[in-house]
Amino acid sequence: MKINTFKRHLREGTKNLIRNSWMTVAAVGAVTTTLVLVAVFLMLMLNLNQIADNIESDAEIKVFIDLSAEEEDIDELGQNIEEINRVEEHHFSSKDEELEALIEDLGEDGEAWEMFEQDNPLNDAYVVQTYDAEDLAGVASTIEEFSNVDEVDYGSETVERLLDFNQYARYIGITFIAALLLTAIFLISNTIKMTITARRDEIGIMRLVGAKNSFIRWPFFIEGMLTGVIGSIIPIALVLGGYHFLYLNLSDRLNFQFMELLPWNPFAWQLSLMLLAIGAFIGIWGSVMSVRKFLKV
Repeated sequence: MKINTFKRHLREGTKNLIRNSWMTVAAVGAVTTTLVLVAVFLMLMLNLNQIADNIESDAEIKVFIDLSAEEEDIDELGQNIEEINRVEEHHFSSKDEELEALIEDLGEDGEAWEMFEQDNPLNDAYVVQTYDAEDLAGVASTIEEFSNVDEVDYGSETVERLLDFNQYARYIGITFIAALLLTAIFLISNTIKMTITARRDEIGIMRLVGAKNSFIRWPFFIEGMLTGVIGSIIPIALVLGGYHFLYLNLSDRLNFQFMELLPWNPFAWQLSLMLLAIGAFIGIWGSVMSVRKFLKV
């Protein structure tokens, strides 16, 4: 496409927005309303994914070593664990470190365990982390078959529930967002269809003088894209303003390490670009659906 032709299409598409001002307001309002919901849901879903990823990254396997194991046996067990493909890293935790961690985790109730510092009944252990939380069960089963292993624990029920929750949350989120986008496309398509109906005679004349379908439809594509982009500006401002407020006021109050919000930068830019792209896409696709019906031979 020549530059002058593209400039003409851009100019005509912009004029269409101004010429059909009330319909433009209706289309922009439909996009804005839909994208506010999409943006809020995206913000929630992305932060829930962040929290879930943090929890999954903290998931680990605790391999308790048999009390009768010698130092050579412990080293051999460590080498066997290291050779498992799905193991990302592992480190040795002595029984004294295990007791210290237990006392710290129990808080005031842990003081009762201080009497065992001289005669520690706990096991030495290996702490194992996998590349993916879904690998925990398989790696744990493999380690259980090794010699000098007393017990293997990775919180199987909690991990499985977390993985199931993440999967269902993603499916529900994708379905909900897809339904909202289809609604926006339908509304924009009907709005642009009304503008095309009002200009049916003009389109007919253009076809009679030999204008190609692509030449006729491009201004409507640009009109739809601009409608979607303009309609995404208000959702971006509202959602990012609200997120900035929450980020400043909640970040310091969340006491759990895994309960952290996505950092403002680059999250703000990423969400803005996503909403602009979604707005442009549903605008263009709405135009495609409506224009196609009026240009059939």
